[in-house]
Amino acid sequence: MRIETATEPGTPERPNEDFVSVALPAAGHGGCLVLLDGVTPPADATGCVHSVPWYVAGLGGALIELSVSRPDMTLGECLATAIDRVVNSHSETCDLSHPRTPQATVVLVRWNADTVDHLVLSDSVLLLAAPDGAITPVLDDRLGHLPEPLPSMRAELRALPRGSAQRVSAAAEYGRAVEALRNADGGFFTAAADPSVAARAVTGATPRAAVLALAALTDGAARLVDGFADDDWPSTFALLRKQGAAELIRRVRAAESADPDGTRYPRWKTHDDATAVLAEL
Repeated sequence: MRIETATEPGTPERPNEDFVSVALPAAGHGGCLVLLDGVTPPADATGCVHSVPWYVAGLGGALIELSVSRPDMTLGECLATAIDRVVNSHSETCDLSHPRTPQATVVLVRWNADTVDHLVLSDSVLLLAAPDGAITPVLDDRLGHLPEPLPSMRAELRALPRGSAQRVSAAAEYGRAVEALRNADGGFFTAAADPSVAARAVTGATPRAAVLALAALTDGAARLVDGFADDDWPSTFALLRKQGAAELIRRVRAAESADPDGTRYPRWKTHDDATAVLAEL
């Protein structure tokens, strides 16, 4: 079995808010993988005295432990229980009802001799590779399909002159509109302080014989496909297997650096935290 991971912060001035871990129990043919992408809050208050890295470390650690020690639990049950554990660890010190309480996207995979189970919540990506070379992306694409007026607001925002006061004001208004749909019906969902969000995740199971390898990417590592449309999932997976996770991130950074002001690739951050993990089963 081959396991390879790589991660890089979006900027050296801020801590990396991604989390990745792989567990390979010695007992047999199983394992699990956890990939989290912490949601960077605005500069104002979040209602919590803890940082996003603190949250993803707690949630990620609980997910790894539960996925290994409780094979009787579904991945959704593991996620709900892990969220509940983190909630209990800081509910007395923090306002967990705050909409910007620490939160994260989730990719969770567990495999044994028979089955590969998966769970995806929000915009990180899971790729499953079949023995015949076919690549199946598992996506929770609700963030990319928000209802009107969000698409129209985004188009109008991008048409405004960069650096203008109108663009700054429109960006703030658009951001507030997106935030209003976070963890709300008709919007999109992240792991935060409500264990019931686990029921909103994209889940499924695939026969182990039908999965040769798998990869998980935070949105910062998936930009060549999901943000920039310069690549596709099969070629991204081929790059991971042939040249490694670090090379994928290097290419993302090269594309970002060639477009620092977001003219060709409109985006909120010039560089985002980027994490990729490959597991050949």
